Amino acid sequence: MRTPSTTCLSLSVLTSVFKCMNCGKNVPEKAPGTKNRNHCPYCLYSLHVDEEVGDRKAHCGGLMPAVGKMIKKDGEEVLVHICDICGMVRKNRVAGDDSIELVDNLPALL
Repeated sequence: MRTPSTTCLSLSVLTSVFKCMNCGKNVPEKAPGTKNRNHCPYCLYSLHVDEEVGDRKAHCGGLMPAVGKMIKKDGEEVLVHICDICGMVRKNRVAGDDSIELVDNLPALL
């Protein structure tokens, strides 16, 4: 028979999570439609941790709010994030679990 503690333990082993540095919510590391989770699906903030996508080598660590969205030539929608500390601009594909309302409310950028 499973107890609540063993069920929670099993779930935590199966799903790695991190805490969003902006909104504080727990975010699963896996995201539908992406290779590397790079932003919170609840507030759309990212953290400046990569020099190259997925390398986790940046030392800045600044918060990166989503400031807009773009449509790539292939029709894929991407978020545009800018680091609050160093100004690095990053484009990140929209994940399948991102807040549709927040994505829809972002301004379209060229």
